[in-house]
Amino acid sequence: MTSFIPYLTLPKFVFEQPAVSILLPIALGTGVGYSTRPDRTKKTYHALKQPPLNPPPQVFGPVWTVLYTGMGYAAYRAWNAGMSSLDLNKVSLAKQGATLYTIQLGLNLIWMPLFFGLGRPIEATVDSIALTGVTGYLAYVWGQVDPVAGWMLAPYLAWLSFATYLSAGCGYLNNWNFKGMHQEDKNA
Repeated sequence: MTSFIPYLTLPKFVFEQPAVSILLPIALGTGVGYSTRPDRTKKTYHALKQPPLNPPPQVFGPVWTVLYTGMGYAAYRAWNAGMSSLDLNKVSLAKQGATLYTIQLGLNLIWMPLFFGLGRPIEATVDSIALTGVTGYLAYVWGQVDPVAGWMLAPYLAWLSFATYLSAGCGYLNNWNFKGMHQEDKNA
């Protein structure tokens, strides 16, 4: 069981304001996406052998924007419901959830650099599995503070499960080796 760990938790002002709660994951996710060179990411995505049901690359941006919006709003709801509660257990669970939220956001943000930037499908898949587990526990914890906030993480959990399948599927189908996928970059 994870508890509230202040130095591993985003500052409380992130959770107190809905705009900050929503815009922070969107901005960070967008920043990571652009820092991993979208042109190279798209080329790598098309070069990889893909498992069945893989979506076209243009689906990911809009889906992640919606998911980041939902996770940000869930963070705002759970934090404010917990901090305004007279139930000390809900206050404690809201703080614990804030730490879990911060951890899951970090795990979320390192997946793309692991998978596309470094070409490390094993590490990216392990990250995705850990991210799904932490997010599932976060939904459980925040669901005890504010059931709506807990349920708001359900689409995110569903997508994470699908993303883990895609990550593992790409890794497996490409022999867990993405070396040479960026050969055109080295020749340029």
